[in-house]
Amino acid sequence: MRKTGMIALGAVALLMGGCATPGMGPVDVTRYHLDAPLTRASFTVEPLKTGDTISPEYESYAAAVRREMQAIGFTPAPGSESSEYIAAMSFTRAPMGVIRKRSPFSIGIGGGSVGGNVGVGGGANIGIGGGTRQVIGTELAVQIRRRSDDTTVWEGRAVTQSISGAEDAQPKMVADKLASALFKGFPGESGITTTVK
Repeated sequence: MRKTGMIALGAVALLMGGCATPGMGPVDVTRYHLDAPLTRASFTVEPLKTGDTISPEYESYAAAVRREMQAIGFTPAPGSESSEYIAAMSFTRAPMGVIRKRSPFSIGIGGGSVGGNVGVGGGANIGIGGGTRQVIGTELAVQIRRRSDDTTVWEGRAVTQSISGAEDAQPKMVADKLASALFKGFPGESGITTTVK
Protein backbone atom coordinates (compact mmCIF):
# COMPACT_ATOMS: atom_id res chain seq x y z
CA MET A 1 0.00 0.00 0.00
CA ARG A 2 1.35 3.44 -0.83
CA LYS A 3 2.27 5.60 2.11
CA THR A 4 0.46 8.90 2.35
CA GLY A 5 2.78 11.88 2.59
CA MET A 6 2.97 15.52 1.68
CA ILE A 7 1.75 15.91 -1.87
CA ALA A 8 3.06 18.51 -4.27
CA LEU A 9 0.21 20.89 -4.91
CA GLY A 10 0.02 21.79 -8.60
CA ALA A 11 -1.11 24.83 -10.52
CA VAL A 12 -4.30 26.48 -9.35
CA ALA A 13 -7.35 26.45 -11.62
CA LEU A 14 -9.45 28.91 -9.66
CA LEU A 15 -10.36 32.13 -11.43
CA MET A 16 -11.94 35.02 -9.60
CA GLY A 17 -14.84 36.56 -11.47
CA GLY A 18 -17.78 38.50 -10.06
CA CYS A 19 -19.35 38.38 -6.65
CA ALA A 20 -21.10 35.08 -7.38
CA THR A 21 -17.81 33.20 -7.86
CA PRO A 22 -17.32 30.67 -5.02
CA GLY A 23 -14.24 30.97 -2.84
CA MET A 24 -13.48 27.24 -2.78
CA GLY A 25 -12.86 24.90 -5.69
CA PRO A 26 -13.73 21.20 -6.08
CA VAL A 27 -11.96 18.53 -4.03
CA ASP A 28 -9.63 15.92 -5.56
CA VAL A 29 -9.77 12.69 -3.55
CA THR A 30 -7.42 9.68 -3.73
CA ARG A 31 -7.82 6.57 -1.55
CA TYR A 32 -5.91 3.31 -1.08
CA HIS A 33 -6.99 0.04 0.51
CA LEU A 34 -6.73 -3.73 0.07
CA ASP A 35 -10.33 -4.30 -1.13
CA ALA A 36 -10.92 -6.41 1.98
CA PRO A 37 -13.99 -5.95 4.20
CA LEU A 38 -13.29 -3.35 6.86
CA THR A 39 -15.02 -3.96 10.17
CA ARG A 40 -16.61 -0.82 11.58
CA ALA A 41 -15.27 -0.58 15.12
CA SER A 42 -14.07 1.94 17.69
CA PHE A 43 -11.54 4.61 16.75
CA THR A 44 -9.72 7.70 17.95
CA VAL A 45 -8.36 10.56 15.85
CA GLU A 46 -4.69 11.22 16.50
CA PRO A 47 -1.94 13.29 14.81
CA LEU A 48 -0.30 11.50 11.88
CA LYS A 49 3.12 12.63 13.04
CA THR A 50 4.35 12.45 16.63
CA GLY A 51 4.82 15.90 18.05
CA ASP A 52 2.32 17.69 15.80
CA THR A 53 0.81 20.72 17.49
CA ILE A 54 -2.81 20.33 18.62
CA SER A 55 -4.01 23.75 17.52
CA PRO A 56 -7.61 25.01 17.29
CA GLU A 57 -7.40 24.51 13.51
CA TYR A 58 -6.23 20.92 14.02
CA GLU A 59 -9.22 20.36 16.30
CA SER A 60 -11.54 21.60 13.50
CA TYR A 61 -10.12 18.98 11.10
CA ALA A 62 -10.16 16.25 13.76
CA ALA A 63 -13.81 17.01 14.57
CA ALA A 64 -14.73 16.87 10.87
CA VAL A 65 -12.98 13.49 10.43
CA ARG A 66 -14.58 12.15 13.62
CA ARG A 67 -18.04 13.20 12.43
CA GLU A 68 -17.64 11.62 8.98
CA MET A 69 -16.26 8.35 10.36
CA GLN A 70 -19.11 8.14 12.84
CA ALA A 71 -21.58 8.70 9.99
CA ILE A 72 -20.27 5.64 8.11
CA GLY A 73 -20.50 3.34 11.12
CA PHE A 74 -17.34 3.73 13.18
CA THR A 75 -17.67 4.43 16.92
CA PRO A 76 -15.63 7.07 18.76
CA ALA A 77 -13.78 5.46 21.66
CA PRO A 78 -13.84 7.08 25.11
CA GLY A 79 -10.05 6.78 25.40
CA SER A 80 -7.21 6.36 22.93
CA GLU A 81 -5.89 3.12 24.41
CA SER A 82 -9.28 1.40 24.16
CA SER A 83 -9.91 1.95 20.44
CA GLU A 84 -9.50 -0.75 17.79
CA TYR A 85 -8.45 1.74 15.13
CA ILE A 86 -6.34 4.90 15.01
CA ALA A 87 -7.40 7.52 12.48
CA ALA A 88 -4.03 9.21 12.01
CA MET A 89 -4.66 12.64 10.54
CA SER A 90 -2.71 15.58 9.19
CA PHE A 91 -3.57 18.72 7.27
CA THR A 92 -1.45 21.13 5.29
CA ARG A 93 -2.22 24.70 4.20
CA ALA A 94 0.13 26.56 1.87
CA PRO A 95 -0.07 29.70 -0.28
CA MET A 96 -0.31 28.88 -4.00
CA GLY A 97 -0.02 32.37 -5.47
CA VAL A 98 -2.42 35.20 -6.17
CA ILE A 99 -5.20 35.97 -8.62
CA ARG A 100 -6.50 39.33 -9.72
CA LYS A 101 -9.81 40.36 -8.30
CA ARG A 102 -12.21 41.86 -10.84
CA SER A 103 -13.13 45.45 -10.06
CA PRO A 104 -16.78 45.91 -9.04
CA PHE A 105 -16.88 49.38 -10.67
CA SER A 106 -15.87 50.75 -14.06
CA ILE A 107 -16.26 53.95 -16.04
CA GLY A 108 -16.57 54.27 -19.80
CA ILE A 109 -14.62 56.77 -21.91
CA GLY A 110 -15.50 57.29 -25.58
CA GLY A 111 -16.42 59.71 -28.40
CA GLY A 112 -19.66 61.69 -28.74
CA SER A 113 -21.31 64.62 -30.54
CA VAL A 114 -21.92 68.16 -29.29
CA GLY A 115 -23.93 70.85 -31.23
CA GLY A 116 -23.94 68.87 -34.46
CA ASN A 117 -20.20 68.41 -34.49
CA VAL A 118 -19.27 64.73 -34.32
CA GLY A 119 -16.40 63.81 -32.09
CA VAL A 120 -14.43 60.71 -33.02
CA GLY A 121 -12.47 58.79 -30.44
CA GLY A 122 -11.81 55.43 -28.89
CA GLY A 123 -13.87 53.71 -26.19
CA ALA A 124 -12.56 52.07 -23.06
CA ASN A 125 -13.66 50.77 -19.67
CA ILE A 126 -11.39 51.60 -16.78
CA GLY A 127 -11.69 49.50 -13.60
CA ILE A 128 -11.77 51.17 -10.22
CA GLY A 129 -10.55 49.18 -7.25
CA GLY A 130 -9.87 45.49 -7.79
CA GLY A 131 -6.59 44.20 -6.40
CA THR A 132 -5.38 40.65 -5.77
CA ARG A 133 -6.44 37.75 -3.54
CA GLN A 134 -4.28 34.95 -2.26
CA VAL A 135 -4.98 31.35 -3.25
CA ILE A 136 -4.54 28.75 -0.49
CA GLY A 137 -3.98 25.05 -1.17
CA THR A 138 -5.19 22.67 1.55
CA GLU A 139 -4.65 18.91 1.93
CA LEU A 140 -6.30 16.58 4.45
CA ALA A 141 -4.66 13.16 4.86
CA VAL A 142 -5.98 10.26 6.97
CA GLN A 143 -4.63 6.78 7.66
CA ILE A 144 -6.83 4.23 9.41
CA ARG A 145 -4.58 1.80 11.28
CA ARG A 146 -5.25 -1.20 13.49
CA ARG A 147 -3.95 -0.36 16.93
CA SER A 148 -3.02 -3.97 17.70
CA ASP A 149 -0.37 -4.33 14.98
CA ASP A 150 -0.14 -0.77 13.51
CA THR A 151 -1.23 -2.06 10.07
CA THR A 152 -2.66 0.58 7.74
CA VAL A 153 -5.98 -0.76 6.40
CA TRP A 154 -7.12 2.38 4.55
CA GLU A 155 -5.68 5.74 3.68
CA GLY A 156 -6.73 8.73 1.68
CA ARG A 157 -6.08 12.35 0.93
CA ALA A 158 -8.29 15.21 -0.21
CA VAL A 159 -6.99 18.41 -1.79
CA THR A 160 -8.65 21.70 -2.64
CA GLN A 161 -7.81 25.34 -3.33
CA SER A 162 -9.62 28.34 -1.89
CA ILE A 163 -9.57 32.11 -2.13
CA SER A 164 -8.31 33.73 1.05
CA GLY A 165 -10.98 35.79 2.76
CA ALA A 166 -13.93 34.29 0.87
CA GLU A 167 -16.97 33.50 3.02
CA ASP A 168 -17.00 29.78 2.14
CA ALA A 169 -13.23 29.41 2.51
CA GLN A 170 -13.02 29.76 6.29
CA PRO A 171 -10.87 27.00 7.90
CA LYS A 172 -13.81 25.17 9.50
CA MET A 173 -15.78 25.15 6.23
CA VAL A 174 -12.73 23.88 4.32
CA ALA A 175 -12.21 21.14 6.94
CA ASP A 176 -15.85 20.05 6.69
CA LYS A 177 -15.77 19.95 2.89
CA LEU A 178 -12.50 18.01 2.70
CA ALA A 179 -13.59 15.42 5.29
CA SER A 180 -16.99 14.97 3.63
CA ALA A 181 -15.37 14.41 0.22
CA LEU A 182 -12.70 12.09 1.63
CA PHE A 183 -15.18 9.66 3.21
CA LYS A 184 -17.87 9.91 0.52
CA GLY A 185 -18.64 6.41 -0.81
CA PHE A 186 -16.22 4.87 1.73
CA PRO A 187 -13.95 3.01 1.16
CA GLY A 188 -13.95 4.22 -2.46
CA GLU A 189 -12.00 2.91 -5.45
CA SER A 190 -8.42 2.18 -4.52
CA GLY A 191 -5.77 4.16 -6.38
CA ILE A 192 -8.29 6.26 -8.33
CA THR A 193 -8.42 10.05 -8.03
CA THR A 194 -11.95 11.44 -8.20
CA THR A 195 -13.23 15.02 -8.12
CA VAL A 196 -15.99 15.97 -5.71
CA LYS A 197 -17.71 19.30 -6.30
